[in-house]
Amino acid sequence: MTEGRNRWIVKIVLVLAVFAFIGVSMLPIIEVLSNGQDASVTSATAPSNSEVSSEKSKLTKEIEGLQLVLQREPNNSSTLRSLLERQLRLLQLGDGNVQGIIETLEKLTKLNPEQTKYAVLLAQAKQQVNDKEGAAQAYRSVLENQPGNLEALQGMVMLLLDQKRPEAAIGLLKETLTKGAQVNKIESGSIDVIAVQLLLGNVYASQKRYGQAIAAYDVAIKNDKQDFRPVLAKAMLLKEQGKADEAKLLFTTAANLAPAQYKDEINKQAVAEKSKEVKEEKSEEEKKK
Repeated sequence: MTEGRNRWIVKIVLVLAVFAFIGVSMLPIIEVLSNGQDASVTSATAPSNSEVSSEKSKLTKEIEGLQLVLQREPNNSSTLRSLLERQLRLLQLGDGNVQGIIETLEKLTKLNPEQTKYAVLLAQAKQQVNDKEGAAQAYRSVLENQPGNLEALQGMVMLLLDQKRPEAAIGLLKETLTKGAQVNKIESGSIDVIAVQLLLGNVYASQKRYGQAIAAYDVAIKNDKQDFRPVLAKAMLLKEQGKADEAKLLFTTAANLAPAQYKDEINKQAVAEKSKEVKEEKSEEEKKK
């Protein structure tokens, strides 16, 4: 399991709160290809209107210049990447358009088939403009060659859920788990089976099939007793179900198993649950009075 995969699936568990599947936005694209720049800017550091206007003007000119270069060298990947970065920044500033980004991503995907990030971002962008079939094709193109690509797999699952096709999402994940058992024998770690099992549990939970969700997390826990992720996922689902005592024990276990960089966030979740319990107890006491 790579650190990148680990961090990614933890983000799913913590940020999406186990089963809160949401629509794909352009934010992941901006974060990935705009040098990790945060889309949210605090009031203390927010640029003035004149600064924003000046940056927009500069970006527009740079984009025009890059497009002129591409007229002469349409297959120049370096120029296309520079163009994409500026298009994304312009979009981040509230200008630009998604369609232009899609066109650039289509060219980059075609020129760099081995770099799956472009295909995944293309799928996200197409989903943003409601081109669901185009998004599905882009995700499938990645999964055909890399069935364990978590970003593409999650994107495809979210797309299927958005289309009200939960059984198709479940089938895709079960098929991936079957492939994982085979593929990992040839190349160990090619498919993060625990992460896929977590996604399966998330889908069940999103459909309020909580028993099956818990069962999916239990399978993951059994497969790797040292992996904190399924323990955390189960804790958060039990927390949402109001099973405070069971959840508390699992949060403690998850924190003990987790690498240092995740312990604080896990403890925050446990404390939040404890705070909720205290408020409920006070409320009950006030009612009795």
